[in-house]
Amino acid sequence: MIQIREAKPGDQKEIYLLIKELALYEKEPEEVINSEVELYNHLFEEKICHALVAEKNNEIIGFALYYMSYSTWKGKCLYLEDFYVKENIRKEGVGSQLYNAVIEVAKSNKVRRMDWQVLDWNQPAIDFYVKHNAQLDTHWINGRLTFEY
Repeated sequence: MIQIREAKPGDQKEIYLLIKELALYEKEPEEVINSEVELYNHLFEEKICHALVAEKNNEIIGFALYYMSYSTWKGKCLYLEDFYVKENIRKEGVGSQLYNAVIEVAKSNKVRRMDWQVLDWNQPAIDFYVKHNAQLDTHWINGRLTFEY
C-alpha cells in the first residue's frame, strides 16, 4: 500500500538521501551542496519550498519537491523542482501517484501552469511525462547563475 502525504519534520533525512540518490542517477553527485539541515530549514522553518513523500511500509520511497513561482504572462504557477522514486520501486505506479498528487496541489492552489525540467538524455522520465500528457518544450534555453558563499 502506497501512501502519499505532505512531508513533515523528521522526513528531511530520508528526502535528503533521495536527493543524493537522484544526483547520482543524473551523473552529478558532486553538485549536491545543500545539507539536511538547510533542507529542514527551507521546508519547515522558512517554508520556501514544500514536499510530498511516497511511503511504503513506513519507508519513504519517493518525493516531489515544489514551490510556487510566478509568470508575468500567466500569473501564479507551481514549479516542480525535483521528483524521484527509488529505482527498485519504479514500475509500481508510485511515480504516477506522486505526480498526480502534485497536480492536485497545483489545482488546489489555482495555479495556471506547472513547470519542471527533464534532462534530454533521461528517456524514461521523458516517456513518463509524455504518458501523462505533458507538453515538453524544446525551444527554450535554460539560463542559470550560481553563487558560492
